Amino acid sequence: MANHVSKEMNRYNYLVSEIDAVYHEAALRLGLSDSALNILYAICDNGEGCLLQDISFYTGMSKQTMNSALRKLEKEDIIYLGSLNAKAKKVYLTEKGKRLAGMTAMRVLQIEDEIFASWKKEDVEKYLELTEKYLDCLKERIKEL
Repeated sequence: MANHVSKEMNRYNYLVSEIDAVYHEAALRLGLSDSALNILYAICDNGEGCLLQDISFYTGMSKQTMNSALRKLEKEDIIYLGSLNAKAKKVYLTEKGKRLAGMTAMRVLQIEDEIFASWKKEDVEKYLELTEKYLDCLKERIKEL
């Protein structure tokens, strides 16, 4: 099968893969699984008492992977689950979890913030604008499949 992917798309896919690899390296360096880091990151980014469905949405993890990681974090006294209502649950950090999140996910978030802070404001806005435009177009085109 001939390669019909443009050089630009090939470069984009490479960059996305490399970014994923950097986050994997961060998880390894911080002594966490990718799933655990993703969950802690989502909680730190969205606030304590993060809805389970929001963690699922923001991490993109499968239900099975997320449930497995949540059970492990719960067993390690990092998080606990609370019911918001009959259908919705929230994930909370324990005191131990708050300390762990501060030493791991919050460090990653801080690094990301520092990177954006080092860019010109216009560059950050353009990057976000183009990323959002790509996402919107991709969503629309995928609906056509």
